Amino acid sequence: MPHDHHSIGSLHAHRHGDATHRHVIEGRNPRVLLFSVLLTLAFAAVEAIAGYWSNSLALISDAGHMLTDSTALGLALLAQHIARRPPSPRHSFGFGRAEALAAFINALAMLALVAWIAYEALHRFSAPQVVAGEAVFIVALIGMTVNLLVAWLLSHDKGNVNTRAALVHVLGDLLGSIAALCAGAIIYFTGWYPVDPLLSIGVSLLILRSTLAVLKDAYHFLMEGVPRNVDYLQVGADLAAIDGVNSVHDLHVWEMTPGQPALIGHVEIRSLEEWPWVLARIKAMLLEKHRIDHITLQPELPSMAQEP
Repeated sequence: MPHDHHSIGSLHAHRHGDATHRHVIEGRNPRVLLFSVLLTLAFAAVEAIAGYWSNSLALISDAGHMLTDSTALGLALLAQHIARRPPSPRHSFGFGRAEALAAFINALAMLALVAWIAYEALHRFSAPQVVAGEAVFIVALIGMTVNLLVAWLLSHDKGNVNTRAALVHVLGDLLGSIAALCAGAIIYFTGWYPVDPLLSIGVSLLILRSTLAVLKDAYHFLMEGVPRNVDYLQVGADLAAIDGVNSVHDLHVWEMTPGQPALIGHVEIRSLEEWPWVLARIKAMLLEKHRIDHITLQPELPSMAQEP
């Protein structure tokens, strides 16, 4: 039997007194970020090819660092597009989790890259390889220029939260380019080839740090962990302190989409007649103290709560 689209829309609709969260990510202008991602990704490919040609692990590591950030942001842009899709009969919460899923998959891929760089660097310490220092220096200098250009572009769009995050990533890319630049200069002037794997490990540690942070946040979100800005125990205590509430149990707090916490639970109350104004107090308290407005609570009488 075909679904009535009007009824589907009414099921997802929020009425007066409901949460303001709409399960759809809107209002983001990705044009500056998209151009920056494409520019960074294109030069990461150039840098990877140059690193392979010049036999520079530091240059390949810097390319990997640029790839880490540009791919993560590219996946986030793609996920944002998916997240704009409205809720459906099969996905009543919408598609806001697509961003976290994309970040999680990308982080796992970057961990594999870090492992390869570390393995190759340790091998080169025991058997140093000839590196074209002049080529490394030139390509790294161009990479540093690209990073500065991207940072300048992003600095003009600080109102977008994703753009601000991208700016932080680009500054990390800049450090990687500086490391490769130093490797090329040292090799060119001194011929000391071990500096290449040495600095590549430093860059891989930058990749590892940012990757683990992304992996941790994405895992926490996908596992429906309590939002980091919400004190779960304090929420329970504040609920129990509301006049008319005897106790709270089966309480859960999580994020449906990034930055949009939700709460469900069972509340034992003195009488059902008091429930409307008790619920009003609960909603006001949760919004004011914990910034939670998507709330689903089941009221119970003392006799109901004691049943097995």
